Amino acid sequence: MTLSQSGFDAIHRPSGKIRSAWLQPLGLIGAGMLLIIIIAAVLAPWIVPHPPNAQSFMRLQPPNPTNWFGTDQLGRDIFSRVVHGARVSLPYALQLVVLSALIGTVLGAIAGYFGGWIDGVIMRAADLVMAFPDIILAMAVVAALGPNLFNAVLAVVIVSWPIYARVVRSMILTLRDEPYVQSSRLLGASSGRTLWKDIRPNVAGPVVVLGALEYGHAVLILSGLSFLGLGAQPPTAEWGSMVSEGAKYFDKWWMSVFPGLAILLVVLAANFLGDTLRDAFDPKSAKAFR
Repeated sequence: MTLSQSGFDAIHRPSGKIRSAWLQPLGLIGAGMLLIIIIAAVLAPWIVPHPPNAQSFMRLQPPNPTNWFGTDQLGRDIFSRVVHGARVSLPYALQLVVLSALIGTVLGAIAGYFGGWIDGVIMRAADLVMAFPDIILAMAVVAALGPNLFNAVLAVVIVSWPIYARVVRSMILTLRDEPYVQSSRLLGASSGRTLWKDIRPNVAGPVVVLGALEYGHAVLILSGLSFLGLGAQPPTAEWGSMVSEGAKYFDKWWMSVFPGLAILLVVLAANFLGDTLRDAFDPKSAKAFR
């Protein structure tokens, strides 16, 4: 009874911290910023004044009452393209984070729970991937597969899973020796059931925190690949490629500034949310939320 209650408390205690954490200013600001950007992306076809690829205006016009963010080198409205760019950057970055977290969590759980040669093989593979700078390895993968958004996401997933695997493995190395896990195994539970029922609830929180923190990095690296011509291809409205186009017209500051600000806002919002969640799950800072 004692072990069961202890396991129950370990699983459910963070929920109260999360509720208290959302009272923190940074958490509210990050959630509000991200919510506004998501709503703008969802409603983009109805709220933008012009189609994103329509070449309907004079070229390279600065911000004005008709074109709030100015126009680009082809006479397209930059405000419309920035808003539509959120429909590309946000969902692709989310797919990247979910896939990386899923792959890394599964591999890390297997390595940490079973140990031995399985642990050695998985961790050496993670070390091999992490030995290269992520953007360089991602560029190499995309160059081999071909430049497009799908291949860019696949490339970043390949370079992103080891961080999740390492975090999950380190947690499971500790959790597998906990009394409630040992008792479950002694009662005849299979390895899969033990991992899913007893260990998963205690690992899910930190993985969510890591995913929130990595979301901003995912937006940055996808935008970086598009900036280099390895991600979104013209005429797709994507923030990284828009910054790249603006870099060719250095005196036309609005071409790069507004898509760059969009990237900055998403990264800031993701970091604010990630920091808030991390504080909620961090035992050392738990007293601050009580």
